[in-house]
Amino acid sequence: MAGHSQFKNIMYRKGAQDAKRAKLFTKLNREITVAVREGGSDPDSNPRLRSAIAQARTNNMPNTNIDRAIKKAEGGEGGANYEYVRYEGYGPGGVAIIVDGLTDNRNRTAAEVRATFGKYGGNMGETNSAAIMFERVGRVVFNQSVGDFDTVFEAAAEAGAEDVEETPGSEDQPGTWEVISDADSFSQVRETLSARFGDTREARLGWRPVSTQPVSGEDAQRLMKLVDMLEDNDDVQQVSTNVEIADEDVQKLSA
Repeated sequence: MAGHSQFKNIMYRKGAQDAKRAKLFTKLNREITVAVREGGSDPDSNPRLRSAIAQARTNNMPNTNIDRAIKKAEGGEGGANYEYVRYEGYGPGGVAIIVDGLTDNRNRTAAEVRATFGKYGGNMGETNSAAIMFERVGRVVFNQSVGDFDTVFEAAAEAGAEDVEETPGSEDQPGTWEVISDADSFSQVRETLSARFGDTREARLGWRPVSTQPVSGEDAQRLMKLVDMLEDNDDVQQVSTNVEIADEDVQKLSA
């Protein structure tokens, strides 16, 4: 019986991982589709497509899938026309949340996001109800293998960026340098640094909080569940918050 239970547990975990991988590929497909329709199918002349392809490869999306997505978007097949949507609100503990998405059905996405906010103790608000807690920035991410901090920082400063942040690596993921710029300088910074360091791991506009909201205990647990469920939605591309969680609480939530 023990062996049977272990086998079932392994199968369950594999199924969950496969489902998560499929959802990620759906989001990457949409980003590639929008990039092609906005700027054409040639990555050399379409920086957004080049970044989308690099991000897809970083996440182990097969080249056949990438090529298929580009050809499908180039031919206008499938009939889905994706548009940007943004939703704002507040979660448990008063944490501000911005949800960015790509959808072919605004009514469906709005209803699903609103329901998720409500289910996990949050409230979806009006436009700019949460955005006032953030500033719009560009984020260009490279693996740390491109160089040390001083090298990347000097190049980022010369390109017009504002800051460089480090994310340490783990067994599963290499460490990264995240270059922050203002929104207006994003394209210039991305192109200048890509020319020097090669393909980005990720490059997109995002949100950086101007101040943070500390939460702990049950509020932290509910907030993380809310964020997880929002990110699980196929129409959602990224979720930004101004949460601040103490290290001890992070360890408990990760356990």
